[in-house]
Amino acid sequence: MRHPGIVTRMDGLSRRGRRRVLLVLCVTEITSWGVLYYAFPVLAPSIAADTGWSVPAVTAAFSAGLLVSAAVGIPVGRLLDRHGPRWVMTAGSAVAVPAVALIATAGSYPAFVAAWLLAGVAQAATLYPPAFAALTRWWGPDRVRALTGLTLVAGLASTVFAPLSAALLEPFGWRGSYLVLAAILAAVCVPAHLFGLRGRWPDPVADPAPAGAAVAPPDDDPSRILRSRAFVLTTVTVTLGAFTSFAVAVNQVPLLLDRDLSTGLAAWALGLGGLGQVLGRLGYPLLARRSGVRGRTSWLMAALAATTVLLAALPGPAWALVAAAVLAGAARGMFTLLQATALADRWRPRVYGRLNGIASAPVMVAVAVSPWAGSALAGPLGGYPQVFVLLGAAALLAAGLALGTVPQRHPPR
Repeated sequence: MRHPGIVTRMDGLSRRGRRRVLLVLCVTEITSWGVLYYAFPVLAPSIAADTGWSVPAVTAAFSAGLLVSAAVGIPVGRLLDRHGPRWVMTAGSAVAVPAVALIATAGSYPAFVAAWLLAGVAQAATLYPPAFAALTRWWGPDRVRALTGLTLVAGLASTVFAPLSAALLEPFGWRGSYLVLAAILAAVCVPAHLFGLRGRWPDPVADPAPAGAAVAPPDDDPSRILRSRAFVLTTVTVTLGAFTSFAVAVNQVPLLLDRDLSTGLAAWALGLGGLGQVLGRLGYPLLARRSGVRGRTSWLMAALAATTVLLAALPGPAWALVAAAVLAGAARGMFTLLQATALADRWRPRVYGRLNGIASAPVMVAVAVSPWAGSALAGPLGGYPQVFVLLGAAALLAAGLALGTVPQRHPPR
């Protein structure tokens, strides 16, 4: 008899099928993140210079799309719980292609904003949250291994697409670059999601928690989890971490341009930061084995703060700034895995997609606001270094809040 518990047995796919799903998501997450996110920091200065729109205005359109992604992510989570990722992620990819094409061909600022709003719908159904939900359900107690593999490979999105976007910029301009990127999305993500994510979507059933996890009892009510102090503090901690992480990623190029690096070298620094993300994620499993949930979360938030302030403090030379970008990337890489496992390390919810959708909404709002906030605050604060100090303070606050994120255990009812 099946227990009405809350994680998943790995009975929805064979071992070969699970590996196929992981491989597909590795390829599509690199492509989706690369086109829908990491191309923008490289192309944004050229968009502003070509159109006459200010950099904060251009960034605000990008941020508006991410806000849409945050709102749409909640119903997407419910759809994932009920139907699985195949049609959700295929539809998201199908929407992404015309959205990116409309970004490329926008003849006015309102049209540019509208195109990014449509791209936000696509982001909700193609970026990490639906991929995390897919692997959590299909891989069950082995989810950490699958999530680590996914984020290791997907961490190369900036390494691939930041230099690629810079290389496309000279011959094609920003509009032609986005058209090429839209073609890549169409060729890679739509068929990969349609044919690669097939398979029975397993029902959530009772399953042993991963070793060392601070897990609440199997019969915990998701509604009670949502109201708990631990869930609220976990969400706030991850939100502050995401705000810092993504603001650093998007605003790093203008910071380095202010340090007299060329656009090409700044793009390579951002790309090598992606390599740093991979290195950070390689070290995360060892950290997870040797630390508790509370200490690990607090330590990683502190590392994110330290590397952010380091970027703010270094005036040069170029090699030192690139090295700092790699360190900041390593901290972001570990944070991504921390974010991916935050709920599973603390609870075993019956409806992971629902809880993840709700927890991801403020995170995506932070991701949406952070690029605009960085460019908008640079003027009043006196430059990007001061912005990065403020971001470091936000991550340090998250390190303190992380100490209260572990739920209390209750005896079974």
